[in-house]
Amino acid sequence: MLEEKTQDLMVNMQAVLPLIVTNALNALGAIAILLIGLWLSGRADRLMVEVLSRTPHFDPTLKSFFGSLARYLILTVTLLAVLSQFGIHTTSLVAILGAASLAVGLALQGTLSNLAAGVMLLIFRPFRVGHKVQVGGSVGTVKELSLFWTELVTDDKVQILMPNGAVWGQPLHNFSIYPAPPHAGEVRFRVADGAELEPAIEKVRTIVEAHPHVLDAPAPTVLLDRSAATNTIELVVTFSTNEGETAAVKSDLIKAALNALDTERGKPAAVVGGVEAPAATVSPE
Repeated sequence: MLEEKTQDLMVNMQAVLPLIVTNALNALGAIAILLIGLWLSGRADRLMVEVLSRTPHFDPTLKSFFGSLARYLILTVTLLAVLSQFGIHTTSLVAILGAASLAVGLALQGTLSNLAAGVMLLIFRPFRVGHKVQVGGSVGTVKELSLFWTELVTDDKVQILMPNGAVWGQPLHNFSIYPAPPHAGEVRFRVADGAELEPAIEKVRTIVEAHPHVLDAPAPTVLLDRSAATNTIELVVTFSTNEGETAAVKSDLIKAALNALDTERGKPAAVVGGVEAPAATVSPE
């Protein structure tokens, strides 16, 4: 009786042992494939970033995106290879994953459209970080461009987060691509009766040209004009500055010119008017 049980056990062990060996080999093979796939995915990510880094002017966010894309592609292939080691038919699994991906894509249609718009913005680069842009009714400096949204910072230090789909799908004004035109300023000085005009013009011209924030192009001018209201002689000074400097330069010129145009009678020249406008819209008074 005992011999019969022992014999049956040996028969069962002989039948089960190949199955155990086969499954153990499959498990070891799956573990080896998984480890190799994990190593290759990390290596592919770094290699992709290194290769794209050698390309000049390639956006860092786009480098990271393509690196992650290569990594997840290898991980997907690795997962399918691991499942194939255990006898699972990957063809049916791929079909199931495709259907699931379609369902997820339909559910995340807005998010995926923002992702696609982010990729287009990174490829065509209509603006870069640090550019001042206007998107719709929002104006600000680009702080960050990610795959899903664009971050703007207004002049008042207010953060604006805009989905990339909205940025890509409407007109965009970029104020940083072309240099801004110089801002022009004008100030008029009334010349006292009896004052010598040529020395006064030369004094004012010297003051204007010596100012460090007055641009050389277009060159400043100092001309004579007669006031229609008071019928008096006026010195008309026009100059150009960078954005945000016109008011300060005008104040400096008024101060220096009034001191220079003091007459012997103690009656200084008077400032009778001044205007500020973009260079393209300046018109003499």
